[in-house]
Amino acid sequence: MGKYLVMIYDDEAKWAADDGSVMEQNHKNHQAFAEANGSAIRGGGQLDGSETATSIRSDGNGGYVVTDGVFAETKEVMGGYYIIEAADLDDALAIAKQVPSPMGGVEVRPLVNGG
Repeated sequence: MGKYLVMIYDDEAKWAADDGSVMEQNHKNHQAFAEANGSAIRGGGQLDGSETATSIRSDGNGGYVVTDGVFAETKEVMGGYYIIEAADLDDALAIAKQVPSPMGGVEVRPLVNGG
């Protein structure tokens, strides 16, 4: 068994245009996902909006550059995640395909050394 990070990416502009009905249904869908896959889920959470992010990068001279917001401007930003345990990548992908992501998609990566 290995651990995998399932990153949920969203288009925040689409969420901002939502009248609340998609958000409500999405919440129910995540509850159903958690109930159906509870034995595989090791953690997870929803992130606050990208406007609350702070990015830190090395300045190449031993210091750091700290900026407000996400590092790269992009249409989709990471909005949440699950840490799952699966037999192999195929199993992890089968679980990740069930993750609700109506305003974007998901990315799956194995955790190094079992996390």
